[in-house]
Amino acid sequence: MRQGMPADGQRSRTLADRLGLKAAGRVRMDESAVREAYRRWAPVYDHTFGLVATEGRRHAVELINKRDGRVLEVGVGTGLSLPAYGSHLEIVGIDLSPEMLDKARSRVASEGLENVAGLHEMDAGDLSFPSQSFDTVVAMYVLTVVPEPERVMRELSRVTKPGGEVLLVNHFSQEEGVRGWVERRMAPFADKLGWRPVFDLDRVMVCEDLTLVERQALRPFGLFTMLRFVKSEDAAPAITH
Repeated sequence: MRQGMPADGQRSRTLADRLGLKAAGRVRMDESAVREAYRRWAPVYDHTFGLVATEGRRHAVELINKRDGRVLEVGVGTGLSLPAYGSHLEIVGIDLSPEMLDKARSRVASEGLENVAGLHEMDAGDLSFPSQSFDTVVAMYVLTVVPEPERVMRELSRVTKPGGEVLLVNHFSQEEGVRGWVERRMAPFADKLGWRPVFDLDRVMVCEDLTLVERQALRPFGLFTMLRFVKSEDAAPAITH
C-alpha cells in the first residue's frame, strides 16, 4: 500500500475538514512545555503510561528482533523497551528529556545491556546522525508529542538505509463516537498533557521514499496503531542539514 493513496484516508481527511478537526490536529506543541511535561512524568512514567503502552512496545520490538543491524529508537524515554531487544542488534536511543534518559542509562547499567551503544539527548526533528545510518528506526508514542511531526518523519526517513524500515507506534484520533468526542474536548490541553489528543494520520504520510506496508490497531481498545514503512531501495542520500 503506497503512502497517501488509501481511499479511506482521503475520506477521513475530508470528514476532518468538515468537522473542523484539521486545525485541532495541527496544534503546534511548544518544546519547552513538552520538556516540562516529561520532567513531571519521569518519576512515575513506568507505572502509569508506561504500562498502558506495553502492548505497542512489545509488538514493535518483536518485529524489530526479526531484523539485523543498527536500530535507532527515537523517544527512548526511560528505556522500558531496551531489555527486550535481541542481543544481535546494536541499539541507539535518543530522547529530549534528560530526566527520562537518566532512568534509561540506569536501566542499561543495572541490566548489563551491552548491545545498547548509546543514549543521547537529541531533538527528533534535527538528528545529528549521518544519512542512511540505521537499518531500522522506531518511534513509539513520539509523533503526537513533537512540535513538528512532519519534520520528524523526514528525519526518520533520512537516517534509514535504503531497504530499511521505519516503525511507528502512535495514537491517531477518531472523528466520531465517544472517543472522538473526548479527544476533541482534550485537545486544548495538549501542552499540559504533553501530547496531542487530536492527531491526524496524514501528518506522518509525508515521505515519498517510504511505503506503508503494514497498519495494525493495538491493544488496549485500539487506542494505538502500529505503522510499518519500508524505505525505497533506490532512495538517494538526503542532504544532511
